[in-house]
Amino acid sequence: MVNYTRLANAVRILSVDSVEKANSGHPGMPMGMAEIGVVLWKNHLHYNPANPSWSNRDRFVLSNGHGSMLLYSLLHLTGYDVTIEDLQKFRQLGSKTPGHPEYGYTDGVETTTGPLGQGLANAVGMALAEKLLAAEFNRDNLNIVDHHTYVFVGDGCLMEGISHEVCSLAGTLGLGKLIILYDDNGISIDGEVKDWFSENVVQRFAAYGWQVLDNIDGHDISAVDSAIIRAKQEINKPSIIICKTQIGKGSPNKVGLEECHGSPLGSVEIELVRQQLDWQYPPFVVPDEVYQEFDGKIRGAKLEQDWSEKFTQYSLRYPELAKEFERRNLHQLPDNWSEIIKLGMQDAVTKAQTIATRKASLCAIEYYSKFLPELIGGSADLTSSNLTRWSNAQTLSQENNFTGNYISYGVREFGMSAMLNGMYLHGGMRPFGGTFLMFSEYARNALRMASLMKIAPIFVYTHDSIGLGEDGPTHQPVEQIATLRLIPNMAVWRPCDTVETMAAWGSALSHSSTPSCLIFSRQNLKYIPRGDAAVTNILRGGYILAANSDMPNITIFATGSEVELAYSVYESLIAESGKLVQLVSMPSTTVFDQQDSQYKQRVLSSAKYKIAIEAGVADSWYKYVGSEGLIIGMNTFGESAPAKDLFKHFEFSADTILNKINQYIG
Repeated sequence: MVNYTRLANAVRILSVDSVEKANSGHPGMPMGMAEIGVVLWKNHLHYNPANPSWSNRDRFVLSNGHGSMLLYSLLHLTGYDVTIEDLQKFRQLGSKTPGHPEYGYTDGVETTTGPLGQGLANAVGMALAEKLLAAEFNRDNLNIVDHHTYVFVGDGCLMEGISHEVCSLAGTLGLGKLIILYDDNGISIDGEVKDWFSENVVQRFAAYGWQVLDNIDGHDISAVDSAIIRAKQEINKPSIIICKTQIGKGSPNKVGLEECHGSPLGSVEIELVRQQLDWQYPPFVVPDEVYQEFDGKIRGAKLEQDWSEKFTQYSLRYPELAKEFERRNLHQLPDNWSEIIKLGMQDAVTKAQTIATRKASLCAIEYYSKFLPELIGGSADLTSSNLTRWSNAQTLSQENNFTGNYISYGVREFGMSAMLNGMYLHGGMRPFGGTFLMFSEYARNALRMASLMKIAPIFVYTHDSIGLGEDGPTHQPVEQIATLRLIPNMAVWRPCDTVETMAAWGSALSHSSTPSCLIFSRQNLKYIPRGDAAVTNILRGGYILAANSDMPNITIFATGSEVELAYSVYESLIAESGKLVQLVSMPSTTVFDQQDSQYKQRVLSSAKYKIAIEAGVADSWYKYVGSEGLIIGMNTFGESAPAKDLFKHFEFSADTILNKINQYIG
């Protein structure tokens, strides 16, 4: 018979010893959620330590990621590639056990967590991906997509605003295989939360449309087990299991106190913990019988083998579907992907349309969606403005049982963005979502997390400058493009016309370890004629759009809507004074910066005079034009007026810019 209390105490001891050795960390949550973790991982969670990427595994997300030692202890004890030495290196440079769980560092870690609430949002995205893929691929009781998403949360996760966004949507979407286990211990860093978190969580989640299982003793093995069984039986609603726990359980002097939340217990207190738990082993020593009871390898191998046999039957009956399922789970693109991008760009050249780049973006989505059935789009209540819904998109709704490939997220920019991360992490889907560029501010931390995790969701941002016009400075982005470019491992594209837009989408979809921000205009932009070499070089992020000399004296850089303006200035400089001028379009500075030095040197040129034109804050352009260069940008917020009036008011007209350049070059 399994001694669950002994298993839970093994988790507690490993957690406090690791935190103590690191002299840093959060022992209280692992001690308080030990029984919950053991019951879930021992009795319910479907996983295979020998194959952490098995597609039909249950997803486990530790949203309260500061309690990372709970997860690391469970991974170690159940047989993942997390050794006792890895636990001893908790929070040390280069270890598999960083302070908060990080995707890609540790087998069994499904997402990077720590910023509270985002793990929960990722989990909602994962559960949605499971539901949509099941509807698309399952046939005739051959359910090759059939798993749960479990997420641990604490008080902090439920205080964060993002939890309201995504839990409301999860209830609406009926994500019945999403199960939250809430560590209701009443303690946060500042002490007892009753003075700042007094809402009725039961009523809150009931209002969202969730099944609520309340007053579960989180230290009672049988109660937790029964609650999880009940949650799994409810297939039409997500479930939250509210577990009453004691933070730091097992610590005689710190149990129930904020003192154990984020600090080591200390050697004296840890010795008392050992005595109270009757744990008679030195640090980092676990008896063999505990390992044997925890070991998930045999059970995991059997679970995966059963699924593999089912998938073999599925492959024989539905060979094309099986092949597509495997391709998509590996995030593999079609074999002729480079040719697909090339043909799309050629088509954009042939059509040579003068349209807003948000409209050009829709044309690109229409084109690429023919080759990528895994594409799933959406918008934060701005579909008609973002133009993210293509002709073959089917919006999730009650009428179609929330199946399809387009999501109306409602006004939930942060939640949408973190859900995109979760869908991508789940596998099988290529998600994108849209809003106004200004509202990337609401979503910023989810963008950073995508970059940090090296995953590749696509964030679509329209209404990219003062060019959006009458809505005024609250909606007019000025500093956003520059700050997005500062995020490491983020590809930022601001195309100037249809062909650059097609290239931007092609590049974004080509990535598997870099997220992309695609930034589009509200107003119409002219198609800019260019030669074949220039078209090819768009994918390099920056390229020579036009030049009347290989040795220019003046080089002009521009992006987006300002390229059309810069082209007019370029032609005027040549016509009026015969200057030697090179015009560079820089749709993606982040991609351009990754090119080889020879190419970059040729594009940047050795021109004496360098000018950058962009309707945004100017500072980032100095690395291209130098400290003596001329930057025509914004240093104030916008105003409320028609776009044409605003560009004139802020001196973004061809005549004004030409005058500034002539003054600059003397």
